[in-house]
Amino acid sequence: MPPESTNDPDPRLGEADRHNLLGIARASLRHGLVTGRPLEPDLKALPDSLRQRRAAFVTLHSHGALRGCIGHLEAIEPLALGVADNAFDAAFRDPRFAPLSAAELDPLHIEVSVLTPARALQFASEAELITLLTPGVDGLILADETVAAGHRGTFLPSVWEQLPDATEFLRQLKRKAGLPPDHWSDAMRVWRYRTQSFGE
Repeated sequence: MPPESTNDPDPRLGEADRHNLLGIARASLRHGLVTGRPLEPDLKALPDSLRQRRAAFVTLHSHGALRGCIGHLEAIEPLALGVADNAFDAAFRDPRFAPLSAAELDPLHIEVSVLTPARALQFASEAELITLLTPGVDGLILADETVAAGHRGTFLPSVWEQLPDATEFLRQLKRKAGLPPDHWSDAMRVWRYRTQSFGE
């Protein structure tokens, strides 16, 4: 489960950092097409803001349709390295799609989402949980370990665009976690995070 962070939410990235990360993501796709491996950015040549450990997702769109999305919910590696790895994985290892072809690369739209640390929400009922949500802003992680093998799922804040109703957002998140949409358990846990998202 996501660790409780004692730090303030991570600072927002400036324009130069955002530009750098998008360039790293696209370079990792090119590198992957040639070598079959993600790019390994030269961290020493990058600013400290991109060397810090932060969680991130990379989302790919082709002609307006989802083409891949992979990321980490926890800050396990330097941000620049995570973006390179997740871009490669979104293009070549997302099980929902065939590996990216060279012909698809140029028109591909890349979006990066950098996450703040996840914070546990306190609630006594599903109705109370729903009142805590901020549509369009909150990303959620939901987990229920009382079910055999445990279940866990997340929705980035961008999912609110397709599911603007908080009740339905939560129902579909439970479905993504492998639970019935009407499932409820007193052991269910939910964490909230925010993102800074930017694209080409």
